[in-house]
Amino acid sequence: MKIIKHFLFAIVFLTVIGAPLSILAQEEEAKVIDSYTYEQNDNCLKCHGHSTYTYYNEGVERDIKDRMNPYFIIDSTEYYVSNHRTFVCVDCHSMECEEFPHPAEVRMEPKFSCLDCHAGDEAYAKYDFEKIDEEFQKSVHYSKHTEDFSCNSCHNPHTYKINARTNANMEEFISYDNEICLTCHADISKYQLLTTKENPNVLETHSWLPNQVMHFKKVRCIECHAEINNDILVSHNILPKEKAVKQCVECHSKNSRLLASLYKYQFTNERSALGFSNQEMLDENYVIGANRNYYLNVLSIGLFVIVLIIIFIHAMLRIFIKH
Repeated sequence: MKIIKHFLFAIVFLTVIGAPLSILAQEEEAKVIDSYTYEQNDNCLKCHGHSTYTYYNEGVERDIKDRMNPYFIIDSTEYYVSNHRTFVCVDCHSMECEEFPHPAEVRMEPKFSCLDCHAGDEAYAKYDFEKIDEEFQKSVHYSKHTEDFSCNSCHNPHTYKINARTNANMEEFISYDNEICLTCHADISKYQLLTTKENPNVLETHSWLPNQVMHFKKVRCIECHAEINNDILVSHNILPKEKAVKQCVECHSKNSRLLASLYKYQFTNERSALGFSNQEMLDENYVIGANRNYYLNVLSIGLFVIVLIIIFIHAMLRIFIKH
């Protein structure tokens, strides 16, 4: 009996203690990988990770402290949680960047696009990068600005991270995605890199939208400004403003376009046992017109018919009584 007890205790011990040990082992492995990345990147980030940097000036024979160009400052905290966090700087930038001062020609080297690394790679085939690029080349961004507008214009390679597939908090990933659009459309300095036109005020151009604050908080810009493509998770064909969705019924209906865009990843075509349609949307929001209930619809129609019958009977009784 004691042997059995000891055996059961050992199983429980290994189950309770073994899992944390496994996690610790994985964390230790991750630390080894990260330590290499940290070590390799430290030479770059000791300058590009701060608002100021110090270098030895041989002309005056002393250390000089100078300000870093704000557009070249890399937030290491954001970088090490981004999709590219395992990369060292020279994976994408020239090895000559390790020299200081950097050679002038290195500063003008062309930037990689997503397809330079991800095209034709079976490991990334499920993300459909080629289809995304095809859609992007149809967009108003590409058609108007061609080579001046690239993946990097929206997806900063030092900070970008996937949200739609990984973030269970809808409001967080909606805010993250909308911020990508606002980096140009709410920033005149970046907007003017592509055009000399005046940057329109987002609040004014959307003044027609009822309950504007709630819409900005609960849906992404691309819900109304991109053409839906069922072959990719996130639409990349941004349409001209004249083709933006302005009909409320496009979203506020049983066949809401939100199911094919914002809720595409969560939507499973299932219906609730309680009769609600689009139940996946109910986890986050109640969208008027989109979250109909079969039983309430039947009940309301039934009540309406009963009222009509009562009115008809009442009218008939008045007619017969008068005669």
